[in-house]
Amino acid sequence: MKRLVKMTGIALLLLASWQGQAAEEETIKVGVLHSLSGTMAISETTLKDTILMMVEEQNANGGLLGKKLEAVVVDPASNWPLFAEKARELISVEKVDVVFGCWTSVSRKSVLPVFEELNSLLFYPVQYEGEESSKNVFYTGAAPNQQAIPAVDYLMNEIGAERWVLAGTDYVYPRTTNKILEAYLRAKGVDEADIMINYTPFGHSDWQSIVSDIKKFGSAGKKTAVVSTINGDANIPFYKELGNQGLSAEDIPVIAFSVGEEELSGMDTGPLVGHLAAWNYFMSIDAPINDDFIDGWLAFIDDDERVSNDPMEAHYIGFKMWVEAVKKAGSTDPSAVQDSIIGVAVPNLSGGYATMMPNHHITKPVLIGEIQDDGQFDIVWQTSGTVPGDAWSDFLPGSKNLTADWQAPLACGNYNVKTGQCSGQNYE
Repeated sequence: MKRLVKMTGIALLLLASWQGQAAEEETIKVGVLHSLSGTMAISETTLKDTILMMVEEQNANGGLLGKKLEAVVVDPASNWPLFAEKARELISVEKVDVVFGCWTSVSRKSVLPVFEELNSLLFYPVQYEGEESSKNVFYTGAAPNQQAIPAVDYLMNEIGAERWVLAGTDYVYPRTTNKILEAYLRAKGVDEADIMINYTPFGHSDWQSIVSDIKKFGSAGKKTAVVSTINGDANIPFYKELGNQGLSAEDIPVIAFSVGEEELSGMDTGPLVGHLAAWNYFMSIDAPINDDFIDGWLAFIDDDERVSNDPMEAHYIGFKMWVEAVKKAGSTDPSAVQDSIIGVAVPNLSGGYATMMPNHHITKPVLIGEIQDDGQFDIVWQTSGTVPGDAWSDFLPGSKNLTADWQAPLACGNYNVKTGQCSGQNYE
């Protein structure tokens, strides 16, 4: 009898294990790699919620390949090395089929070797500095030619800016973007003396002396503008100090690349009114598809005060593209999806379409918005159509001869058109 009980127990354990494995095989796991604590939680928590909403909607529509989707959420806590650990956990332990995540470029750089080593897929939803193209990453946020360059052109041509403050958080995205912008401004005839560059650490809070320097720099008799790559919660005291020192948007306009509706919802918008942001989407876009998206978001999050923003749209687009690529491939296998996703086009939230290009970047409209006192943006300028993202800048000596094309026969992220050589996977 004891032997029978023991054998029965073993059989039940084996059955439970088999049932667990079978259940796991019946779901498609979607990894979510966003900071839910720390300095970047102000921006990234909403992106986690966006993917949860997309998973829920896909399941309500019948799932994918006859299976339900299951979101697996981790918190890398604004800790850049921890991003790599959590990415490896999602891929190797949780066995996710795809990952949507990261915000800062330093977090993306941290996880990139992991995705390439394990041949998994990352959809990255935030504007970035370019100078990268990986077969394992799909860049659904803006490259510099889809945000930073058009923003400078707007300030130069529409506002008449002649002196430039390039203010950023001290990490790879602001430094590389400002390197590109400095080269671009110099090519446009701007003197070196008319460019001021400043970097501050994540979470910086004491802006008094820096804003004083900006005010002094702007008093030279030439129209001065600030191009801001300040990231995370440091934006709150930065704009507050501008107001404290009496610098309005009329005096020295600021155009930001990391301040959207989500960040504004936690700020006193008084000091920000009239300042600008460059994005590829604003909540205020007048389009039926955007209205439907916002209604769905507010119903999902159960809070009428919540907002939508550009990186949310990028996740919306990326998720839809991944779904269509999986359907096309008939599989979630990363190599199959890498092949099938090129050329996939899905609706964006502006009423047009986004297409995945061979360089793993997408086509996007470019919009300039002016901050209103209700925390929304009045769109004051936009491109007539969509702009394809460039992986490599035309304004940096080491990049201007490079192109990315992950389709066969080239299948290269940094092909030198002059030498005809491919350097293979590339990241700084």
